[in-house]
Amino acid sequence: MTISYIAETAGVSIPTVSKVINGRSGVSPDTRARVEALISEYGYRKVNRRNMMELVFGELEDMWGIEVIRGVERVAREHRVGVVLTEFGPRRDTGEHPIDETLARRPACVVTVAQLSEEQRDQLRAKDIPFVVFDPTTELPDGVPFVGATNWAGGRAATRHLIELGHRRIAMIAGPDRVLCCRARLDGYRSALEAAGLSADPGLVVRTDLTREDGRTAAIGLLNRAERPTAIFACNDLQALGVYQAARELGLRIPVDLSVVGFDDLPITALVDPPLTTVHQPLTEMAAAATELALALGRGEETPQVGLELATTLTVRESTSPPVCPPE
Repeated sequence: MTISYIAETAGVSIPTVSKVINGRSGVSPDTRARVEALISEYGYRKVNRRNMMELVFGELEDMWGIEVIRGVERVAREHRVGVVLTEFGPRRDTGEHPIDETLARRPACVVTVAQLSEEQRDQLRAKDIPFVVFDPTTELPDGVPFVGATNWAGGRAATRHLIELGHRRIAMIAGPDRVLCCRARLDGYRSALEAAGLSADPGLVVRTDLTREDGRTAAIGLLNRAERPTAIFACNDLQALGVYQAARELGLRIPVDLSVVGFDDLPITALVDPPLTTVHQPLTEMAAAATELALALGRGEETPQVGLELATTLTVRESTSPPVCPPE
């Protein structure tokens, strides 16, 4: 409940409501009684902004974001700190995220999933609002606090798993090259192939967006090749679910005809048929670590490090198996 709503309901100005809330004079008894009755009815209370942090998304669209929210909320509860969840939504003309409302709220700290510009980071510093970037998609300047994951190692582990099963024609549905974590996962894929003495076929790599539909489209193109891949490593779980859809449409069985590996380990991956082998990215733990770091910075504490990467691990389920006809 906001001051402006109470003012509008009471038919008075916002400064008048503020005077009542703060016990100042200059308000008639009748007006004060009316405003106090509304405050009592609607349960308005002042918020200590230093006991509030903000979690900022550019766009909150899929299950990935729920895991982040879960980690932030867990730590915030332990510290008795409220969380404001903000979805910027990019401006249509510039694609940038407006940060004005966050600056006006002046939270104790910010965990930002939205990738802020240098100007926006400077604006937060000018307001003395510490921030931590969650899973940065671009290279950050030295000293900018962040929490990420070992994306290169995860991509390498996924590809090595398929190689060890006997696969040699291993495709990758990669993400946009502009996204740092996607480049790292692709580099890990290439590193595993090179370490196994396999040449990376450029025709087996498709770069596309991180959605199920884009994963489906990319997979159909790969699986319609004269020599189709026996395995596909997708840059995230949503793309991998698109591979499942493409395989069904083409009459291919997973994992008999095609092995599939994803990345993220979203809860749904254990529920699909067959359950998806995927690289576990500890999103909830990453969000918790980012929140701990942001709150420490908000308290003015010295922190041993401002950049942190949490380890990824491979979760093997039923979507991978040796190829039916292993290459000679």
